[in-house]
Amino acid sequence: MGELSINGGEPTSPRRIPLAKPVIDPDVLGDIREILGSGQLRQGGRVSEFEALFAEKTGASHAYAVCNGTAALHVAYLSTVSPGDEVIVPSFTFIATASMVHFSSAKPVFADIDPDTFLLDPEDVKERITPRTRAVVPVHLFGNAADVDWLRDVCEDHGLLMIHDAAQAHGTRYRGRDIGSYDDLCCYSFYPSKTMTTGEGGMVTTNDEELYRRGVLLRSHGDEGRYRHVLLGFNYRLTEVAAAIGLSQLRRLDEFVERRRACGRYLREEMGRIDGLRPQETTPETEHSYSYFSLTLDPEAFRCTRDQFADALTGENIDCAVHYPVPLTLQPALRGLVDRRCPVSEDVAGRILSLPMHPALTDDDLKLVVEAVEKVAAHYLR
Repeated sequence: MGELSINGGEPTSPRRIPLAKPVIDPDVLGDIREILGSGQLRQGGRVSEFEALFAEKTGASHAYAVCNGTAALHVAYLSTVSPGDEVIVPSFTFIATASMVHFSSAKPVFADIDPDTFLLDPEDVKERITPRTRAVVPVHLFGNAADVDWLRDVCEDHGLLMIHDAAQAHGTRYRGRDIGSYDDLCCYSFYPSKTMTTGEGGMVTTNDEELYRRGVLLRSHGDEGRYRHVLLGFNYRLTEVAAAIGLSQLRRLDEFVERRRACGRYLREEMGRIDGLRPQETTPETEHSYSYFSLTLDPEAFRCTRDQFADALTGENIDCAVHYPVPLTLQPALRGLVDRRCPVSEDVAGRILSLPMHPALTDDDLKLVVEAVEKVAAHYLR
């Protein structure tokens, strides 16, 4: 297969293949110019339209937009938890899942993950429930749905809420049902690397009228009418420009998800043939939306670390990344909130690697990604 590029050989790909790439329809520029000319820049009619269509798309009764995915989590927690409550979150996720629990005056309690799906381990969740537990937060990581039915049974048995972190799960379906259509609350992010983007932005869906009303108040200073504040809130509003981009993205969401799934199926099949590599396992009865394509390396199979493997792959002009290199239970900022280790999360964090995944990937791009991974794997294989 030739010498690795980092050792002086020719790179597999003649061009850089990016890890993520937002696909923005140029037609949205006309809408943005109209908005800028109107002077109505903050939350207005386009935001309302975006909310209504997003709710319709997911099958939820209500949706409200916020300025980013972190704000979506914060408002969702503030709508449901009280000071001193405990909220069970996975130890392997982005920090906002846990930090926003803390900033809602509740305590994040960390549960470990399944080593194959990278999602909340239901049995560990059961072990973490106490009389102070208020909610469980399944993170549908990389577009792979958690075992919603099992977790729902646990929540119902203990009188708990379920707050879905679907930041990476636009279009993900579990047993034929969109993740955003479930009761309680579901939080989305529209960060540039997500399946659909508004630049920065977020959305919360719910089927609960009271949770919807409370969330709408919290995202805009608790303002029930002009200068009439019925509770203390924030300025988490979405702009009209962001909403215009979101509406454009929403129209193409099915197209984006379909292409991601096709890319995911191809990479899953090809990576599964390479010794020492194991793609994320999809939860049964889940339609994975492939926000990211992640796999783990078997340290016994290779004469290199995960990071050395990634450096070599980057040298072949294939972008890659690590989501996430440090589990939350080992994050310095959360040290005072952690009372246990999560060994599976720690193990996965040391072996996981993400490959390019976005709807702009061509079939030739995918073949080059596979060739590069094969080349690097063959070089380092014991």
